[in-house]
Amino acid sequence: MVMDGERDGDGGGEAMEEENGMNTPNAQEGIDMVEEAVSLIEYAARLGDYRRTQRKECYNLVRRMKILLQFLDEIRYLGSPLTPNGIVCLSKLTKALRLAKKVLKTCNEGSKIYLALESEAAMIKFHTVYQKLSQALDELPFDELEVSVEVREQVELMRRQLNRTKRRTDSQDIELAVDMMAVSSKTDDQRNADIAIIERLAKKLDLHTVEDLKIETVAVKNLAKEKGQTSESTQQIIQLLNKFKQILGMEVTNVLDDPAVMPKMLTKSQSLVIPHEFLCPITLEIMRDPVIVSSGQTFERESIQKWFDSNHRACPKTRQTLAHLSLAPNYALKNLITQWCEKNNFKIPKKEDLASSQGSSVKQEQEISSLVEELSSSQLEVQRKAVKDIRMLSKEKPETRVSFAKNGAIPPLVQLLCYPDSKIQENAVTALLNLSIDESNKRLITKEQAIPAIIEILQNGSMESRENSAAALFSLSMLDQNKVTIALANGIPPLVELLQNGTIRGKRDALTALFNLSVNQANKARAIDAGIVPPLMLLLEDKKLGMVDEALSIFLLLATHPEGRHEIGQLSFIGTLVDFIRDGTPKNKECATSVLLELSSNNSSHILAALQFGVYEHLIEISQSGTNRAQRKANALLQLMSKSEQIP
Repeated sequence: MVMDGERDGDGGGEAMEEENGMNTPNAQEGIDMVEEAVSLIEYAARLGDYRRTQRKECYNLVRRMKILLQFLDEIRYLGSPLTPNGIVCLSKLTKALRLAKKVLKTCNEGSKIYLALESEAAMIKFHTVYQKLSQALDELPFDELEVSVEVREQVELMRRQLNRTKRRTDSQDIELAVDMMAVSSKTDDQRNADIAIIERLAKKLDLHTVEDLKIETVAVKNLAKEKGQTSESTQQIIQLLNKFKQILGMEVTNVLDDPAVMPKMLTKSQSLVIPHEFLCPITLEIMRDPVIVSSGQTFERESIQKWFDSNHRACPKTRQTLAHLSLAPNYALKNLITQWCEKNNFKIPKKEDLASSQGSSVKQEQEISSLVEELSSSQLEVQRKAVKDIRMLSKEKPETRVSFAKNGAIPPLVQLLCYPDSKIQENAVTALLNLSIDESNKRLITKEQAIPAIIEILQNGSMESRENSAAALFSLSMLDQNKVTIALANGIPPLVELLQNGTIRGKRDALTALFNLSVNQANKARAIDAGIVPPLMLLLEDKKLGMVDEALSIFLLLATHPEGRHEIGQLSFIGTLVDFIRDGTPKNKECATSVLLELSSNNSSHILAALQFGVYEHLIEISQSGTNRAQRKANALLQLMSKSEQIP
């Protein structure tokens, strides 16, 4: 009876606690988890600005997370506490949301360059989040949870969507691969073809303003601390960052040694901090002549005018298209800046020789107009000098390239491509290459029917003319419609011929152009018909040329086409791939493994051939110590071998 009395007393105590509204430890733990889950989702919903390469996936994830808010709200206001089973399931859901927050935060704050290079790894992380969310939702005990039928249906629909979400087999953006391949080239020959790629890549990654690059520098510095300063990927990221800075004329410093990545003016006096609103969003320097654009944002007059002169029509800060390009002086802000400077004895650096600079700009505009007129001169020497001068002047500044186009330089330059003078042809095609760096100029050059004439020079011109023609075709093929136009104008065969017999520079120009053209599915077959495979094989054999990775990258594109797989899927080629997997550089191994995976995914006989060449042990090694992408490809190959039961 004593035992019964003790048991009755315990039960009565629990009942009394519940009647008084008190929670057991487990119940309180469940409420805390619900609060944390809601907080995690609200945090994710506030982020909003994601890196372009993962933006779509981030928004998809946040949208799915928001669906859970109503479900969690109903749990928060349940009349009865959560069961132990419900708390366990909720714990799994909260852990999945924590992982989702971490992935989203990385895509919001991380290095844009790193996320672009590791886009496939990022997709795998999203897939892992989806798996964990799906597993947590699968186990939710809806019968024990007092939630409405409508909310339950929404959650179950989300769970089914997550279960259908498939990992991409290769999420690496093809255009990004083209750009990275060309920009990461080890050659010191930085011509304007390279500048065009860097500018396009900077725009693709939203790294085309001084402010963007200063923020990216901080992110890269943090990444270097986390990943290690000497790693191959860190060095590649720093190299790309420095190239972006050079394009904008920024000072290139050692990211890892820089104690603070801030504008020099902000670090002059540690006791004096310039108010953020006094700084131009483009240069991050204190404004002398602040003006307002139609989006309502304020900029330094000179910096926003340069932005407009470079053919931009969107606000650099909000990215919205501007209704007009008029500038309204911001007198109120200018007065505040003046008062603050006087109060703090802060001297704004004088604009050196502003009048002289403006005069110089007018003079250059007159010079450009005069040179364009001389292109149509009846005197051969005048034409020669004019086209050569345009070639040289269009090499340097973005605003100069825009100015030449505005003054009508493109039509006469295109006409001179057919002029029976080799030097004029060479300078004309190179000038058009330089002008084509600007996106709008690409369209103007295409509209003037320049592509057939450029291909004619590629076939019959001097070697330097052919090289620059190949580079011009690469630049123009940045526009997707031109990939087809160039192919239909029979531009692929002479590019293949240059790849076969050109100088090292010519081979590289042809290789890059062919890579870009081969992104188009139909062009893969055209490249094969033009005989691209033998010269690519020669590039694999002659490692001194330094184009192994580029050649393997084109082989990877060809392997996605049935004719390409038939052409390259020979026993000897499989052996060559295994050789690189065994003895190549880390990047060689990554590229070769990717090609072998693509071939093997479509033909199991290639798996057997690779195994006979002894690839298995080398794939094991790469899966443990290769580059991040190489490890993923090696693991995928090993899984493929296991499924096909081909492992000896």
